[in-house]
Amino acid sequence: MFDPVKIKAQHVDFFYGNQQALKDISMDIDVGRVTAIIGPSGCGKSTFIRLLNRMNDLVAHTVLRGHIYLEGQDIFSPAVDPVEIRRRVGMVFQKPNPFPKSIFENIAYGLEVNGYRDRDVIEERVVMSLKKAALWEEVKERLRDSALKLSGGQQQRLCIARCLAVAPEVLLFDEPCASLDPISTAKIEELILELKKDYTIAIVTHNMQQAARVSDRTAFFLLGELVEMGETQHIFTAPKDKRTEAYITGRFG
Repeated sequence: MFDPVKIKAQHVDFFYGNQQALKDISMDIDVGRVTAIIGPSGCGKSTFIRLLNRMNDLVAHTVLRGHIYLEGQDIFSPAVDPVEIRRRVGMVFQKPNPFPKSIFENIAYGLEVNGYRDRDVIEERVVMSLKKAALWEEVKERLRDSALKLSGGQQQRLCIARCLAVAPEVLLFDEPCASLDPISTAKIEELILELKKDYTIAIVTHNMQQAARVSDRTAFFLLGELVEMGETQHIFTAPKDKRTEAYITGRFG
């Protein structure tokens, strides 16, 4: 039987030392849909999505309570390999972070780390990933050039291609357009809408217009709590909680 829920968070509390960043978060991220997470700075948005692929494991003195399931598997179970979770759940960060390598090597590196050795397969994956990230036509003649020569928007799409190369199931975007110009932002948004045909996507964004444009469902975080979650159209036109309404109408944040 098909389960529409790809990721399920249940009663998640998260602490940085003595500071509680998330309080009793329970929410679902559905298969093949874009879930936007909105809210003011410091409300726990980025902390939450970094839990979804165990990136917060790399931060000292943190404590998680509750459970996060990927297709029914508790990703924080001792039996689960965090490296495998990060392969299945890829992440694109606020600022593009290409490696100081060639365009080709940026993508091939992730494949090699994940055990790929056949050069023909690696080349095939590199080309496929660049095409899926809508970057192939712009870089196909300069794959050996440094990735650092690309524009900011191209670098961000390269980072998306790098994620796609290792065949993830989920893509997490943490403010992916924060450092980009409007034209590059539009390309990333178009790409997200295209990618949701094949991937489950969660995006943290401060830009409420962006959330309205690209997402199917929206979750509003405030002070580490999930205030409200629902279909994006309903959240933006008829929110149930007065705090949600105050935020989306610009009265705070």
